[in-house]
Amino acid sequence: MREQVVAQTAIQEKSPIPTIDLSNAFQESQVQEILDQLDQELVGLRGVKNKIKEMAALLLIDRVRKSLGLTAGMPTLHMTFLGNPGMGKTTVAKRMAEILHRLGYIQRESVMLVTRDDLVGQGIGQTAPKTREVLNNAMGGVLLIDEAYTLFRPDNPGDFGLEAIEILMQVMENQRADLVVILAGYKQQMEHFFHSNPGMNSRIGLHIEFGDYSIDDLMIIARKILQEQDYQFSPEAENAFQEYLIRRKTMPHFANARSVRNAIDRARLRQASRLLSTGSNHITRQDLITIEAADILASRVFREGVPDCES
Repeated sequence: MREQVVAQTAIQEKSPIPTIDLSNAFQESQVQEILDQLDQELVGLRGVKNKIKEMAALLLIDRVRKSLGLTAGMPTLHMTFLGNPGMGKTTVAKRMAEILHRLGYIQRESVMLVTRDDLVGQGIGQTAPKTREVLNNAMGGVLLIDEAYTLFRPDNPGDFGLEAIEILMQVMENQRADLVVILAGYKQQMEHFFHSNPGMNSRIGLHIEFGDYSIDDLMIIARKILQEQDYQFSPEAENAFQEYLIRRKTMPHFANARSVRNAIDRARLRQASRLLSTGSNHITRQDLITIEAADILASRVFREGVPDCES
């Protein structure tokens, strides 16, 4: 008997310990391609990109553990994106959906973007069907709710948004394997929303904060937008646009990259008007692609006493 035990022990000692090539598993997942694409699409946002990489690493390790028969609870994939408009939250949600799909956590890499109006009805009995229809259509993918804090209106206790919140929380808890919900909105309003709805907060696994872009980052975004559209700043226009951003950033309703794009669109309008007003028969290619300082300085942002404007 003792000899049999010794023999079995010897066999067990000689049995190879199963190993996993993590580098190969990561390469096969093609997640790095998505991370690289995100890096190219969005300027800065180091903290956001690091959070996405950490989540991707966790999900990959979780999948590897399962392949070895190691048990682990289903990670909570619902998340919040906190920050001002124009920070690329929709782009990040799309890349997150691709990562989740490639690692097998959702069936589709689609992102459905909705707001309060898509979920909340105007009368009794309208909200539940609207909310359930949205949830059913988003199943298997990612549901991104923009300005999610508007679902809760404490000044109106009978507001139908509370009904949408209750249905949403039930699905987030009971169908976690079928749908990933991302709640997006201003940081302060979202914090108040979670404080007033602790049940919702408990269902969130990851909070990602999108800090505002610096002036340098906004200038990089501006040059990128211009390059994509075959335009460029003259040296004077580049200085003028930087001053524009410094002033515009202190005014209400500033929307980061979105405001940069809007400002460039208006500069193009002024450039076109300026070129036509010259009445010249000899417009060069350089004239057509160059935004001059005058096209920037004509903005109302440079006038005294002009409050919130984007022109």
